[in-house]
Amino acid sequence: MCLRPGSPPPAPDDTAHVAHLAFPRGNPLLTLRDRLGPVFDDHCFAPLFPSKGQPAEAPWRLALVTLLQFAEGLSDRQAAEAVRSRIDWKYLLGLPLADAGFDSTVLSEFRTRLVTGTAEAVLLDAVLDVAAAHHLLKAGGRQRTDSTHVLTAARVMNRMECVHETLRHALEVLSLAAPNWLLMHTLPHWAETYERRAFDERVPRSAEKRAEWVQRVGADGDTLLAALAAETTSDWLRQLPAIFILRRVWIQQFTICDGRIQWRSERDGIPPAARLISSPYDVDARYACKGNTTWTGYKAHLTETCDTDLPRIITAVQTTAGPIADGDVVAPLHHDLQGKHLLPTQHIVDTGYVSAALLVETQRDFGIDLVGPARADFRWQSQAGKGFAMNDFTIDWDNQQVTCPMGAQSSGWSPAVDNRDTPVIKVKFSTKDCRACAHQVDCAGPNATRRLMTFRTRDAYIALQAARQRQQTPEFISLYNLRAGVEATISQAVRGFGLRRSRYFGHAKTRLQQVAIAAAINLVRLVRWISGNDLAPTRQSHFSRLIRAKTVH
Repeated sequence: MCLRPGSPPPAPDDTAHVAHLAFPRGNPLLTLRDRLGPVFDDHCFAPLFPSKGQPAEAPWRLALVTLLQFAEGLSDRQAAEAVRSRIDWKYLLGLPLADAGFDSTVLSEFRTRLVTGTAEAVLLDAVLDVAAAHHLLKAGGRQRTDSTHVLTAARVMNRMECVHETLRHALEVLSLAAPNWLLMHTLPHWAETYERRAFDERVPRSAEKRAEWVQRVGADGDTLLAALAAETTSDWLRQLPAIFILRRVWIQQFTICDGRIQWRSERDGIPPAARLISSPYDVDARYACKGNTTWTGYKAHLTETCDTDLPRIITAVQTTAGPIADGDVVAPLHHDLQGKHLLPTQHIVDTGYVSAALLVETQRDFGIDLVGPARADFRWQSQAGKGFAMNDFTIDWDNQQVTCPMGAQSSGWSPAVDNRDTPVIKVKFSTKDCRACAHQVDCAGPNATRRLMTFRTRDAYIALQAARQRQQTPEFISLYNLRAGVEATISQAVRGFGLRRSRYFGHAKTRLQQVAIAAAINLVRLVRWISGNDLAPTRQSHFSRLIRAKTVH
């Protein structure tokens, strides 16, 4: 299908007349079209379409419908039906009353084009451009970020279920792609064993029988992989995605011992969660744990403005696998905002986004003040409340010398790299000085003869200490209280827009969903703002208001 870009037309007269009669007191979608315009334009989607072929449905309309269906929780069929039947949708989309709309599959094809062309950000960027054009969004100021977990669309499986379902999935694909080849290499018991999905209740209960069961599954998968690796097998069969997944899962879950395939135990080395495939249907979803919450899927990081007298606008969305640390998205997030010319002056985040290196990098590379509680010093000297903590020592960076509170100077200074590839400084004091010190046990430890310490390099160390001191001030507490507002945005996205569970399989499509939800939230907020609805205060229970009122009086 080809695209002939054009400007969005105004609503036809008959549609406008009926719409205003139907909604004499106004309607959010009518307000959106009248005050903010059509939002999208065909030209920003032109690279996604070929130059020849049957004319495509106007992508600016499909983009708006995509945001509306996330705003209202509609399926593709329901969204296509709304285009045909709802007058407010027709007004927004500039369609005549008699327009029959389009088939629901057009929406799926449009999303596929966005994902294939890595153009999902256009959905959010266009809304941000509209907000900026109406002076409701600007660079600088304050922004805040937080994350929430997103569940995969695939069924969550344990390791045994996963290997069984992976082999079953491969057999299903081969049954369609190469039925004759598969019949030649199928073992007699495969039909019964892999006919149905493996739920945990269908797996043998005793440990011994479970081990035998999973051993048989491993041997069956190994047999299939060996047949696929034979020289007489066509190369295209080996290139099927289901076979790639089968091979990866078998490498992760099984090992070869004495020429026989065996189920991996912790002793054999199970891959970490960041690499372990949890389902053959969503190979990007990962098992993750944060606090008391465990899930299989992804994380969504939402960043929004929080300036006074302006609406709260989501400016960026970062989608990661579940186990990825929050701090790993800070640099990509700032690069994203820099590309949009929306870098904040202050970025308010929680502890997960703060580290010594990030405090330095955000200020040096982007000129951003990263505001958030720094991690405390967890060395035993600091936690015990006796002896000397790291901040009790004086560091002479120029002369590479550390002086302890008792006046002794370090005898060694060595730059190094820790187990996380972070540049550090290792310092040691002489055994002679430490043994003569009355605080030797509390400072170095009962089994140590001298004090050894490891700390960050100069800029990172100074930034971390400054952050720890800053977070004790009333000004920081007042500023950091603004971060809590982003949790309301996450609550809105989860409860009102379906952010918590992915509709689709895979990282790319999950990101598309999250970007579309962010853009839809922005549209809803912009319409409410220009309609005169100010930010609502934080809700309080009747009991809380009663107690506060009594306290005041």
